[in-house]
Amino acid sequence: MKMKYLVILALFTCIGNSFAQQTPAPKQSQAVSIVGATAHLGNGEVIENSLIIFEDGKITQVMDATATKMQYRGRIIEAEGKHVYPGFIAPNTTLGLVEIDAVRATDDEDEIGSMLPHIRSLIAYNAESKIVESMRPNGVLMGQIVPRGGRISGTSSIVQFDAWNWEDAEIKEDDGLHINWPSSFTRGRWWAGEDPGIKVSEDYGEEILKLKDFFKAAKAYLKVENGKTNLAYEAMESVFSGEKRVYVHVDGKKEILDVIDFKKDLKLEHLVIVGGYEAHKAIEDLKENNIPVLVQRPHDTPQSEDHDYDFPYKLAGILHNKGVLVALESSGSMERMNTRNLPFYAGTAGAYGLGKEEALKLITSNTAKILGIEDMVGTLEKGKDATLFISEGDALDMRGNRLTHAFIQGREISLETHQTELYNRYMDKYDTASK
Repeated sequence: MKMKYLVILALFTCIGNSFAQQTPAPKQSQAVSIVGATAHLGNGEVIENSLIIFEDGKITQVMDATATKMQYRGRIIEAEGKHVYPGFIAPNTTLGLVEIDAVRATDDEDEIGSMLPHIRSLIAYNAESKIVESMRPNGVLMGQIVPRGGRISGTSSIVQFDAWNWEDAEIKEDDGLHINWPSSFTRGRWWAGEDPGIKVSEDYGEEILKLKDFFKAAKAYLKVENGKTNLAYEAMESVFSGEKRVYVHVDGKKEILDVIDFKKDLKLEHLVIVGGYEAHKAIEDLKENNIPVLVQRPHDTPQSEDHDYDFPYKLAGILHNKGVLVALESSGSMERMNTRNLPFYAGTAGAYGLGKEEALKLITSNTAKILGIEDMVGTLEKGKDATLFISEGDALDMRGNRLTHAFIQGREISLETHQTELYNRYMDKYDTASK
Protein backbone atom coordinates (compact mmCIF):
# COMPACT_ATOMS: atom_id res chain seq x y z
CA MET A 1 0.00 0.00 0.00
CA LYS A 2 2.84 2.38 0.85
CA MET A 3 4.45 1.73 -2.55
CA LYS A 4 1.11 2.51 -4.23
CA TYR A 5 0.98 5.94 -2.58
CA LEU A 6 4.58 6.65 -3.59
CA VAL A 7 3.80 5.84 -7.22
CA ILE A 8 0.74 8.13 -7.16
CA LEU A 9 2.79 10.93 -5.56
CA ALA A 10 5.50 10.56 -8.19
CA LEU A 11 2.88 10.66 -10.95
CA PHE A 12 1.35 13.90 -9.65
CA THR A 13 4.81 15.41 -9.25
CA CYS A 14 5.61 14.68 -12.90
CA ILE A 15 2.26 16.07 -14.05
CA GLY A 16 2.76 19.19 -11.92
CA ASN A 17 6.23 19.79 -13.31
CA SER A 18 4.98 19.42 -16.87
CA PHE A 19 2.41 22.17 -16.37
CA ALA A 20 4.17 24.52 -13.96
CA GLN A 21 5.99 27.69 -14.89
CA GLN A 22 9.78 27.66 -14.94
CA THR A 23 11.23 27.83 -11.45
CA PRO A 24 12.10 31.47 -10.61
CA ALA A 25 15.80 32.22 -10.96
CA PRO A 26 17.99 32.51 -7.84
CA LYS A 27 19.30 35.89 -6.68
CA GLN A 28 22.29 37.19 -8.63
CA SER A 29 25.45 35.82 -6.98
CA GLN A 30 28.21 37.35 -9.10
CA ALA A 31 28.77 40.39 -11.31
CA VAL A 32 27.96 40.04 -15.02
CA SER A 33 29.73 41.92 -17.83
CA ILE A 34 28.08 42.06 -21.27
CA VAL A 35 30.73 43.01 -23.80
CA GLY A 36 30.53 44.13 -27.43
CA ALA A 37 26.78 44.29 -27.98
CA THR A 38 24.98 47.19 -29.62
CA ALA A 39 23.21 48.72 -26.63
CA HIS A 40 19.83 50.37 -27.19
CA LEU A 41 19.50 52.39 -24.01
CA GLY A 42 15.77 53.07 -24.27
CA ASN A 43 16.19 56.86 -24.20
CA GLY A 44 16.99 57.23 -27.90
CA GLU A 45 20.72 56.65 -27.50
CA VAL A 46 22.68 53.75 -28.98
CA ILE A 47 26.18 52.52 -28.06
CA GLU A 48 27.54 50.44 -30.93
CA ASN A 49 30.24 48.61 -28.93
CA SER A 50 29.06 48.60 -25.34
CA LEU A 51 30.17 47.41 -21.95
CA ILE A 52 27.38 46.79 -19.44
CA ILE A 53 28.13 45.56 -15.94
CA PHE A 54 25.60 44.71 -13.25
CA GLU A 55 25.80 43.17 -9.80
CA ASP A 56 23.45 42.66 -6.87
CA GLY A 57 20.57 43.20 -9.29
CA LYS A 58 21.60 46.74 -10.27
CA ILE A 59 23.39 48.17 -13.31
CA THR A 60 26.77 49.56 -12.26
CA GLN A 61 28.29 50.54 -15.63
CA VAL A 62 27.01 51.41 -19.11
CA MET A 63 29.69 52.72 -21.45
CA ASP A 64 31.43 52.54 -24.79
CA ALA A 65 33.81 49.58 -24.60
CA THR A 66 36.20 51.20 -27.07
CA ALA A 67 36.63 54.24 -24.84
CA THR A 68 37.56 52.48 -21.61
CA LYS A 69 40.16 50.13 -20.19
CA MET A 70 37.93 49.14 -17.27
CA GLN A 71 38.44 45.61 -16.02
CA TYR A 72 35.49 43.35 -16.76
CA ARG A 73 33.86 41.92 -13.65
CA GLY A 74 32.55 38.47 -12.82
CA ARG A 75 30.95 36.42 -15.56
CA ILE A 76 31.72 37.72 -19.05
CA ILE A 77 29.16 37.41 -21.87
CA GLU A 78 30.73 38.06 -25.27
CA ALA A 79 27.94 39.63 -27.32
CA GLU A 80 29.59 40.97 -30.46
CA GLY A 81 27.05 41.28 -33.28
CA LYS A 82 24.12 41.07 -30.86
CA HIS A 83 21.86 43.70 -29.30
CA VAL A 84 21.01 44.49 -25.69
CA TYR A 85 17.78 46.20 -24.60
CA PRO A 86 16.04 47.22 -21.37
CA GLY A 87 13.21 44.84 -20.51
CA PHE A 88 9.96 45.74 -22.26
CA ILE A 89 7.01 46.87 -20.13
CA ALA A 90 3.40 45.95 -20.93
CA PRO A 91 0.90 48.45 -19.44
CA ASN A 92 -2.85 47.89 -19.09
CA THR A 93 -2.80 44.10 -19.27
CA THR A 94 -4.77 41.33 -17.56
CA LEU A 95 -1.86 38.89 -17.61
CA GLY A 96 -2.00 36.58 -14.62
CA LEU A 97 -5.67 37.35 -13.93
CA VAL A 98 -7.12 34.93 -16.48
CA GLU A 99 -5.60 31.61 -17.51
CA ILE A 100 -8.38 29.90 -19.48
CA ASP A 101 -11.33 32.06 -20.57
CA ALA A 102 -13.74 29.12 -20.60
CA VAL A 103 -12.89 28.06 -17.03
CA ARG A 104 -14.53 30.49 -14.60
CA ALA A 105 -12.31 29.45 -11.70
CA THR A 106 -9.26 30.81 -13.55
CA ASP A 107 -10.88 34.17 -14.38
CA ASP A 108 -10.23 36.93 -11.82
CA GLU A 109 -10.22 39.99 -14.07
CA ASP A 110 -13.36 41.67 -12.73
CA GLU A 111 -15.80 41.78 -9.81
CA ILE A 112 -19.51 42.45 -9.39
CA GLY A 113 -20.38 46.13 -8.99
CA SER A 114 -19.75 49.51 -10.58
CA MET A 115 -17.61 51.67 -8.27
CA LEU A 116 -14.79 49.38 -7.14
CA PRO A 117 -11.69 51.43 -6.24
CA HIS A 118 -10.90 49.01 -3.39
CA ILE A 119 -10.47 46.00 -5.72
CA ARG A 120 -6.74 45.18 -5.97
CA SER A 121 -5.49 43.22 -8.98
CA LEU A 122 -2.21 42.34 -7.27
CA ILE A 123 -3.65 39.81 -4.82
CA ALA A 124 -5.33 37.92 -7.69
CA TYR A 125 -2.19 37.85 -9.85
CA ASN A 126 -1.05 34.31 -10.69
CA ALA A 127 2.75 34.35 -10.78
CA GLU A 128 2.79 30.78 -12.13
CA SER A 129 0.69 31.56 -15.20
CA LYS A 130 1.92 29.80 -18.33
CA ILE A 131 0.67 32.77 -20.37
CA VAL A 132 2.83 35.17 -18.36
CA GLU A 133 5.81 32.88 -18.90
CA SER A 134 5.30 33.05 -22.66
CA MET A 135 5.98 36.82 -22.65
CA ARG A 136 9.62 36.43 -21.67
CA PRO A 137 11.11 34.97 -24.89
CA ASN A 138 10.02 38.18 -26.69
CA GLY A 139 11.61 40.48 -24.09
CA VAL A 140 8.39 41.47 -22.29
CA LEU A 141 9.64 41.18 -18.71
CA MET A 142 7.28 43.46 -16.74
CA GLY A 143 3.64 44.47 -16.82
CA GLN A 144 0.94 46.59 -15.25
CA ILE A 145 -1.78 44.20 -14.11
CA VAL A 146 -5.19 45.86 -14.47
CA PRO A 147 -8.70 44.77 -13.39
CA ARG A 148 -11.61 45.11 -15.80
CA GLY A 149 -15.33 45.81 -15.53
CA GLY A 150 -17.49 48.39 -13.80
CA ARG A 151 -17.26 52.17 -14.04
CA ILE A 152 -14.28 52.14 -11.66
CA SER A 153 -12.57 48.78 -12.19
CA GLY A 154 -10.17 48.92 -9.26
CA THR A 155 -6.47 49.35 -8.66
CA SER A 156 -3.61 48.04 -10.80
CA SER A 157 -0.11 47.04 -9.73
CA ILE A 158 3.17 46.63 -11.63
CA VAL A 159 4.99 43.30 -11.53
CA GLN A 160 8.01 41.55 -12.97
CA PHE A 161 7.55 38.20 -14.70
CA ASP A 162 9.80 35.90 -12.65
CA ALA A 163 8.39 35.24 -9.22
CA TRP A 164 7.13 32.59 -6.81
CA ASN A 165 4.05 34.61 -5.85
CA TRP A 166 2.48 38.05 -6.12
CA GLU A 167 4.49 39.38 -3.18
CA ASP A 168 7.75 38.50 -4.93
CA ALA A 169 6.49 39.81 -8.27
CA GLU A 170 5.53 43.31 -7.09
CA ILE A 171 7.51 46.27 -8.45
CA LYS A 172 4.99 48.97 -7.57
CA GLU A 173 1.97 48.14 -5.46
CA ASP A 174 -1.41 49.77 -6.18
CA ASP A 175 0.02 52.22 -8.70
CA GLY A 176 -3.23 53.52 -10.15
CA LEU A 177 -7.01 53.66 -10.27
CA HIS A 178 -8.77 52.62 -13.50
CA ILE A 179 -11.94 54.28 -14.79
CA ASN A 180 -13.99 53.15 -17.80
CA TRP A 181 -15.36 56.43 -19.15
CA PRO A 182 -18.91 56.29 -20.55
CA SER A 183 -19.49 56.79 -24.27
CA SER A 184 -21.52 59.67 -25.64
CA PHE A 185 -22.83 57.40 -28.39
CA THR A 186 -24.55 54.03 -28.32
CA ARG A 187 -25.69 51.39 -30.81
CA GLY A 188 -29.23 50.09 -30.99
CA ARG A 189 -29.85 46.56 -29.78
CA TRP A 190 -30.69 44.83 -33.05
CA TRP A 191 -31.62 41.63 -31.18
CA ALA A 192 -34.32 43.63 -29.37
CA GLY A 193 -35.74 45.03 -32.60
CA GLU A 194 -34.00 48.42 -32.27
CA ASP A 195 -32.29 50.30 -35.09
CA PRO A 196 -28.67 48.99 -34.98
CA GLY A 197 -27.27 52.37 -36.02
CA ILE A 198 -25.26 54.74 -33.82
CA LYS A 199 -27.17 57.32 -31.81
CA VAL A 200 -26.48 59.83 -29.05
CA SER A 201 -26.51 58.24 -25.60
CA GLU A 202 -29.24 59.65 -23.36
CA ASP A 203 -27.40 58.44 -20.26
CA TYR A 204 -23.97 59.96 -20.96
CA GLY A 205 -24.33 63.06 -18.80
CA GLU A 206 -25.97 61.10 -16.01
CA GLU A 207 -23.12 58.57 -15.93
CA ILE A 208 -20.51 61.32 -15.65
CA LEU A 209 -22.52 62.93 -12.86
CA LYS A 210 -22.59 59.61 -10.97
CA LEU A 211 -18.82 59.36 -11.28
CA LYS A 212 -18.29 62.92 -10.03
CA ASP A 213 -20.70 62.35 -7.16
CA PHE A 214 -18.75 59.28 -6.11
CA PHE A 215 -15.47 61.22 -6.07
CA LYS A 216 -17.05 64.07 -4.09
CA ALA A 217 -18.70 61.69 -1.63
CA ALA A 218 -15.35 59.96 -1.09
CA LYS A 219 -13.69 63.32 -0.39
CA ALA A 220 -16.39 64.23 2.10
CA TYR A 221 -16.10 60.85 3.82
CA LEU A 222 -12.32 61.21 4.21
CA LYS A 223 -12.68 64.63 5.88
CA VAL A 224 -14.69 63.42 8.86
CA GLU A 225 -14.51 60.69 11.49
CA ASN A 226 -17.89 58.97 11.43
CA GLY A 227 -17.04 55.64 13.05
CA LYS A 228 -18.11 53.65 9.98
CA THR A 229 -15.82 52.02 7.43
CA ASN A 230 -16.40 52.38 3.70
CA LEU A 231 -13.67 50.46 1.88
CA ALA A 232 -14.45 52.02 -1.49
CA TYR A 233 -14.16 55.57 -0.16
CA GLU A 234 -11.04 54.80 1.86
CA ALA A 235 -9.33 53.44 -1.26
CA MET A 236 -9.71 56.90 -2.82
CA GLU A 237 -7.45 58.62 -0.28
CA SER A 238 -4.26 57.86 -2.24
CA VAL A 239 -5.95 59.14 -5.41
CA PHE A 240 -6.67 62.54 -3.88
CA SER A 241 -3.16 62.75 -2.40
CA GLY A 242 -1.62 62.13 -5.84
CA GLU A 243 0.06 58.91 -4.76
CA LYS A 244 -2.04 56.91 -7.21
CA ARG A 245 -2.38 57.80 -10.86
CA VAL A 246 -5.81 57.81 -12.48
CA TYR A 247 -6.04 55.84 -15.74
CA VAL A 248 -9.10 56.70 -17.78
CA HIS A 249 -10.02 54.27 -20.55
CA VAL A 250 -11.53 56.45 -23.26
CA ASP A 251 -11.40 56.83 -27.07
CA GLY A 252 -13.59 59.61 -28.52
CA LYS A 253 -12.59 63.27 -28.85
CA LYS A 254 -15.63 64.59 -26.96
CA GLU A 255 -15.09 62.07 -24.19
CA ILE A 256 -11.36 62.91 -23.94
CA LEU A 257 -12.17 66.62 -23.60
CA ASP A 258 -14.73 65.77 -20.92
CA VAL A 259 -12.08 63.73 -19.09
CA ILE A 260 -9.81 66.77 -19.11
CA ASP A 261 -12.60 68.86 -17.57
CA PHE A 262 -13.12 66.07 -15.02
CA LYS A 263 -9.42 66.26 -14.10
CA LYS A 264 -9.60 70.02 -13.62
CA ASP A 265 -12.87 69.94 -11.69
CA LEU A 266 -11.62 67.34 -9.21
CA LYS A 267 -8.02 68.65 -9.16
CA LEU A 268 -6.50 65.27 -10.01
CA GLU A 269 -2.72 65.42 -10.15
CA HIS A 270 -1.73 62.45 -12.34
CA LEU A 271 -4.17 61.38 -15.07
CA VAL A 272 -3.45 59.10 -18.03
CA ILE A 273 -5.57 58.45 -21.12
CA VAL A 274 -5.76 54.75 -22.05
CA GLY A 275 -6.79 53.80 -25.59
CA GLY A 276 -7.12 57.32 -26.96
CA TYR A 277 -8.19 56.45 -30.50
CA GLU A 278 -9.12 60.09 -31.21
CA ALA A 279 -6.43 61.64 -29.02
CA HIS A 280 -4.91 63.24 -32.14
CA LYS A 281 -7.95 65.56 -32.21
CA ALA A 282 -7.17 66.88 -28.71
CA ILE A 283 -3.36 67.20 -28.84
CA GLU A 284 -3.12 70.79 -27.60
CA ASP A 285 -5.48 70.10 -24.70
CA LEU A 286 -3.48 67.03 -23.71
CA LYS A 287 -0.21 68.95 -23.83
CA GLU A 288 -1.60 71.92 -21.92
CA ASN A 289 -2.80 69.64 -19.11
CA ASN A 290 0.28 67.38 -19.14
CA ILE A 291 -1.73 64.23 -19.87
CA PRO A 292 0.10 61.24 -21.41
CA VAL A 293 -1.56 58.58 -23.55
CA LEU A 294 -1.28 54.80 -23.54
CA VAL A 295 -2.18 54.23 -27.19
CA GLN A 296 -4.08 51.11 -28.19
CA ARG A 297 -2.19 48.49 -30.16
CA PRO A 298 -1.52 49.49 -33.78
CA HIS A 299 -2.22 46.04 -35.28
CA ASP A 300 -5.86 46.85 -35.85
CA THR A 301 -8.21 48.18 -38.52
CA PRO A 302 -9.49 51.79 -38.58
CA GLN A 303 -12.62 52.40 -36.52
CA SER A 304 -13.85 55.22 -38.76
CA GLU A 305 -14.61 54.94 -42.47
CA ASP A 306 -12.87 58.25 -43.21
CA HIS A 307 -9.55 57.20 -41.63
CA ASP A 308 -6.59 56.01 -43.66
CA TYR A 309 -6.13 52.24 -43.70
CA ASP A 310 -2.88 52.70 -41.78
CA PHE A 311 -4.21 55.19 -39.22
CA PRO A 312 -3.76 52.80 -36.25
CA TYR A 313 -0.12 52.32 -37.32
CA LYS A 314 0.49 56.07 -37.36
CA LEU A 315 -1.40 57.24 -34.27
CA ALA A 316 1.46 56.85 -31.78
CA GLY A 317 3.81 58.70 -34.13
CA ILE A 318 1.33 61.54 -34.68
CA LEU A 319 1.00 62.12 -30.94
CA HIS A 320 4.71 61.69 -30.17
CA ASN A 321 5.82 64.03 -32.93
CA LYS A 322 3.45 66.71 -31.59
CA GLY A 323 4.93 66.51 -28.09
CA VAL A 324 2.52 64.20 -26.26
CA LEU A 325 4.11 61.58 -23.98
CA VAL A 326 3.05 58.27 -25.53
CA ALA A 327 3.45 54.55 -24.81
CA LEU A 328 1.80 51.44 -26.25
CA GLU A 329 -0.69 49.08 -24.62
CA SER A 330 -2.10 45.85 -26.03
CA SER A 331 -5.65 45.42 -24.71
CA GLY A 332 -8.43 44.17 -26.95
CA SER A 333 -9.28 40.87 -28.59
CA MET A 334 -7.18 37.97 -27.22
CA GLU A 335 -5.16 40.54 -25.30
CA ARG A 336 -3.24 38.22 -23.02
CA MET A 337 -1.88 36.16 -25.88
CA ASN A 338 -1.22 39.25 -28.00
CA THR A 339 0.77 41.02 -25.29
CA ARG A 340 3.81 39.01 -26.37
CA ASN A 341 3.62 40.97 -29.64
CA LEU A 342 4.30 44.27 -27.83
CA PRO A 343 7.77 44.74 -29.42
CA PHE A 344 6.30 44.20 -32.88
CA TYR A 345 3.62 46.82 -32.22
CA ALA A 346 6.47 49.22 -31.47
CA GLY A 347 8.24 48.09 -34.64
CA THR A 348 5.15 48.96 -36.67
CA ALA A 349 4.92 52.40 -35.03
CA GLY A 350 8.61 52.86 -35.82
CA ALA A 351 8.00 52.14 -39.49
CA TYR A 352 5.11 54.63 -39.63
CA GLY A 353 6.59 57.91 -38.50
CA LEU A 354 8.85 57.33 -35.51
CA GLY A 355 12.02 55.43 -36.35
CA LYS A 356 13.41 52.51 -34.34
CA GLU A 357 14.89 54.24 -31.29
CA GLU A 358 11.92 56.53 -30.74
CA ALA A 359 9.59 53.54 -31.16
CA LEU A 360 11.61 51.65 -28.56
CA LYS A 361 10.72 54.37 -26.03
CA LEU A 362 7.05 53.44 -26.44
CA ILE A 363 7.64 50.15 -24.59
CA THR A 364 10.54 51.16 -22.31
CA SER A 365 11.33 54.66 -21.01
CA ASN A 366 8.03 56.32 -21.95
CA THR A 367 6.04 53.52 -20.35
CA ALA A 368 8.17 53.73 -17.21
CA LYS A 369 7.56 57.50 -16.99
CA ILE A 370 3.82 57.14 -17.45
CA LEU A 371 3.62 54.40 -14.81
CA GLY A 372 5.88 56.28 -12.39
CA ILE A 373 8.67 53.67 -12.26
CA GLU A 374 11.31 55.48 -14.33
CA ASP A 375 13.70 55.58 -11.36
CA MET A 376 13.89 51.75 -11.42
CA VAL A 377 13.45 50.53 -15.00
CA GLY A 378 12.89 51.63 -18.60
CA THR A 379 16.45 52.47 -19.63
CA LEU A 380 19.93 50.97 -19.41
CA GLU A 381 21.42 53.36 -16.85
CA LYS A 382 23.69 53.10 -13.86
CA GLY A 383 21.72 52.51 -10.66
CA LYS A 384 18.61 51.02 -12.29
CA ASP A 385 17.42 47.43 -12.03
CA ALA A 386 19.34 45.00 -14.22
CA THR A 387 16.17 44.00 -16.09
CA LEU A 388 17.40 43.57 -19.64
CA PHE A 389 17.99 41.05 -22.40
CA ILE A 390 20.30 40.17 -25.28
CA SER A 391 18.85 39.54 -28.73
CA GLU A 392 20.52 38.13 -31.82
CA GLY A 393 18.99 40.93 -33.90
CA ASP A 394 16.50 43.79 -33.91
CA ALA A 395 14.09 43.03 -31.07
CA LEU A 396 11.32 45.11 -32.68
CA ASP A 397 11.36 42.82 -35.73
CA MET A 398 9.92 39.30 -35.66
CA ARG A 399 12.93 38.02 -37.59
CA GLY A 400 15.50 39.55 -35.25
CA ASN A 401 13.76 39.07 -31.90
CA ARG A 402 15.63 35.92 -30.85
CA LEU A 403 16.74 36.18 -27.25
CA THR A 404 19.88 34.46 -26.02
CA HIS A 405 19.92 35.80 -22.44
CA ALA A 406 17.43 37.64 -20.24
CA PHE A 407 17.78 39.04 -16.74
CA ILE A 408 15.23 40.35 -14.25
CA GLN A 409 16.76 42.34 -11.39
CA GLY A 410 20.07 40.66 -12.20
CA ARG A 411 18.70 37.10 -12.12
CA GLU A 412 19.17 35.15 -15.34
CA ILE A 413 15.77 33.75 -16.23
CA SER A 414 14.79 30.76 -18.32
CA LEU A 415 13.54 31.46 -21.82
CA GLU A 416 11.87 28.08 -22.16
CA THR A 417 8.09 27.92 -22.31
CA HIS A 418 5.41 25.53 -23.47
CA GLN A 419 5.55 27.29 -26.86
CA THR A 420 9.33 26.95 -27.25
CA GLU A 421 9.08 23.27 -26.30
CA LEU A 422 6.49 22.72 -29.04
CA TYR A 423 8.58 24.72 -31.52
CA ASN A 424 11.66 22.60 -30.86
CA ARG A 425 9.63 19.40 -30.92
CA TYR A 426 8.16 20.00 -34.35
CA MET A 427 11.29 21.58 -35.81
CA ASP A 428 13.12 18.38 -34.88
CA LYS A 429 10.31 16.32 -36.41
CA TYR A 430 10.33 18.08 -39.76
CA ASP A 431 14.10 18.46 -39.89
CA THR A 432 14.36 14.68 -39.44
CA ALA A 433 11.63 14.02 -42.02
CA SER A 434 13.37 16.20 -44.63
CA LYS A 435 16.65 14.27 -44.43
